[in-house]
This record gives sequence, structure tokens and C-alpha cells, in this order.
Amino acid sequence: MDTKLLRQKILDLAIRGKLVPQDPNDEPASVLLEKIRAEKKRLIKEKKIKPTKGKSDKSHYEKEIPFEVPENWEWVKLGEIAQHNVGKTLNKSRDSGEIREYITTSNLYWGRFDFTEIRSMPIEENEFSKCSAIRGDLLICEGGDAGRSAIWNYNYSICFQNHIHRVRPFEGVETKYLYYHMMYIYLNGNIKQYLKGVGIQSLSGTSLASIVLPLPPTNEQILISNEIELLFELIETIEENKVSLEDLIVQTKSKILDLAVRGKLVPQDSSDEPATTLLEQIRKRKKSHKQTSDTSHYPFEVPKNWLWCNFSDLYILISGRDLDKDEFNDVGFGIPYLIGASSLINNQFEVNRWTTTPKVLSEKDDLLITCKGTVGELIINDIGKVHIARQFMAIRSIVKIKTKFTKYFFEYSIETIKERAKGVIPGISRKDILEIFIPLPPLAEQKRIVSQIEKIFAQLEIIEDSLKA
Repeated sequence: MDTKLLRQKILDLAIRGKLVPQDPNDEPASVLLEKIRAEKKRLIKEKKIKPTKGKSDKSHYEKEIPFEVPENWEWVKLGEIAQHNVGKTLNKSRDSGEIREYITTSNLYWGRFDFTEIRSMPIEENEFSKCSAIRGDLLICEGGDAGRSAIWNYNYSICFQNHIHRVRPFEGVETKYLYYHMMYIYLNGNIKQYLKGVGIQSLSGTSLASIVLPLPPTNEQILISNEIELLFELIETIEENKVSLEDLIVQTKSKILDLAVRGKLVPQDSSDEPATTLLEQIRKRKKSHKQTSDTSHYPFEVPKNWLWCNFSDLYILISGRDLDKDEFNDVGFGIPYLIGASSLINNQFEVNRWTTTPKVLSEKDDLLITCKGTVGELIINDIGKVHIARQFMAIRSIVKIKTKFTKYFFEYSIETIKERAKGVIPGISRKDILEIFIPLPPLAEQKRIVSQIEKIFAQLEIIEDSLKA
């Protein structure tokens, strides 16, 4: 579920008058506008506010309205229905006044404030009313992430600096409605038409005042805001559950692998040929191999018919080698040349280089592990002979071992392996791999373990896919 698009859709319905039912008994927005104009005239006469530059041109809305709205709504500009101004500019030459705390754009986020770092500056008493916010004011970033907004809902006032707009709506205009409209034009990108500047753009006071929006009756503004708030809370719950479920899936996979390598995922079968039979194959190859009764250095206990083995008892480790530019091509001549993690996309090979003069070959059924830069990516070679660069090491079994079992064991161990990575460009050495101990089950049990892991992981991946839908 794309929750960002869901929010956009809810806001789109709200701003078009389609989120809540229309009430014919509501006082139309045109009456509200007349009241606001009368109030503004009174305040101008009393010299409490300055006259608005320019005149409202209602015909402009009638000619270029963005979309149709209900009959009892009105198209307005933000400057017509709210007072607005920016805060105080830091100025060392004007550093008199009482030291007061103030917020900047770094404290202002969508729907919330971060008080981790609050600054202070001197503010004169006659400046305080202009550069302080009270409960119910809408604060909007002028620069940085221009348009980002939050409502000041605290019972105390706070000062703010000149890169924040304070929007204080006239009576009958809901602050929450204006907040959601700012979010609406921010999410759909329409805010860009109001921004100025190259590179870092800003939202000037003039541009803020010119923002065009549909104004519903007061009662409907309240209903719309409350409905959006309710729906957004539900979306947040979905997001939290989604994250929790995603984390749970990761933890579940980790636990499945943990049970698998400890011999606790599938039942043991006494009729299975024990792992010691595989060890006999090793002894024939390595006459010097000695089995010890001391198991204290092994990470954990395994079933009786399992066997702890050194890496080199079971596998050979092949380190890759880079080719010179004249030794490979990009037109498909020769065998694939795998250069590193960039050759792996969605657990599949992405081949864009080939060579007719391979130096280090990986063969089909090898387990490849990235060892430089991006460390710990794992993939089974299912395409045959390939040349591997030094960003890869190939793990090739020398006895009958399911490669998928080996891969799952390394997935279980991968975080421990990554911790060994060293250097500015992280890398693991051959020694980091060769020192690993491997818990070896009977071959038949390896097959059952792999089958059970694949079955469980497939079910978990269906759930993961549903979360992305």
C-alpha cells in the first residue's frame, strides 16, 4: 500500500468538497468572506493591520479556477482570509531586549516541532507580538523545505525567526484546514508555482498571500479537518503495523536460519546416513585430517548425527582476479565476467562484460560471496563458467553438500562475517572465511532443511509483497 498516494487522494477529495457530505444549512463561504472583509476594514481603521496591497479579483477565480467546488464554497487567496508575517531577523546591531527562546526551520517539521536544539536572541517588547506564535497559529517554512508546516498547539507562546511565516486566520477560518491545504499543494507539487529562486527556493510573503484555495463554510472546514485527521491516524497505524510486520518478517527469517543450523528446524531421522560418512570422503582426500573430541571451541551443540567441520574440510575457496581493460569486452564474446555487487540485481546475475581469456573460473553450483566494497552479498552460480573479479570469492564443495544449505548457513553467519570487514573500502580476507566452522548434517537432512526453509520463506515473501502493494 502506497500510503503517500493514499494521503494525497484523501486531501484531493477533501479540497474538492467530496470527503464529507454538504449541509445546505451551513452558512455559505461568501457570507464568511463578507464578515472577514468587514473585520479587516475595522482593523485597518484602528491601525492594527496594514491595508492589503492590491485588490481581490474574484473574476480571476471564475476564469481560471483549478477545479469545480460545491456552490456554497468560494475561491480565495490565502492573504484574504489570514494575517501573515515572518519573524525577527538576527541582527547584531539590534541586540537589545529580553533574551527569549526562538525556533527556526530546523525545529519545524510536518505536523510537529523538534525542541532538541532551541536558540535564544534578544527581542524588544514592541517586537514580541509580531515574532511570536500563540496556540492555533500556523507556522510555515519560508526557505529550506519551503511550505513545510505545523500548527502551534501549545499553551505558551514561542518566538520565531525570519525564515518562518506565521499565518493567523481570521475568525471562521480553521487553521487545520489551511494546514491540510498546505500539505495538499506540497504533496502534489503545486506549491512549486509559488516558490522563487534558483537552487534553494523560498516562499516569500507575497507568494504565500497569493496561494489560491477553495474555502468551504466554517462548519464544513471543521468536518473536513476532523475527517482528514481521523483517516491520517488510521494510515499512521497501518504504517506502524507495516514496519512492525516487516521487522517481524526479518526476525522470523533470522530465527528460521538459526533453528536450521542448530538441527532444530526439521526432525532428525535415525535412518539417515550420518555426517561422519561425508567425513570419510574428506579423510580419503586429506590423509592428515584428525578428528578431535574437544568440542569447546564450537559455537553451539548440534545433533549426534551431525558433525562440526573446518571450512577447508568441506570446501575450497577461490579468490577472484581483476582483468585488464584489453582482456574483456561488452559485446558478448566469451564467458561472463562478474565484477562485483553491481553484477547482482534482485538475486540474479546482471552480465554486461565478457572475456575470452578467463583467469579465475567459478563453476555452476559454486556459492559466490562479495568480499570488497559491498560485503556479504550471496548468490549461487546457476549459469555455468564465469570469470570472477577480486570483489568475489567462490565457495566450492569438495564433498556431497547441498549448495543451498551452504548458502543458508552463510546467510545465518553473514552479520558476523561483515563485522570482520576492514579498510576504508570494507573488505574481508580469505582467512575470515577459512576460519569458519560449519555444522554438517546428513545429506538427507540437508535436503529436508532446505525444503522447509524455502517453504517458510515463500510464505513470508507473499506477506512482504502484500505490504508493498
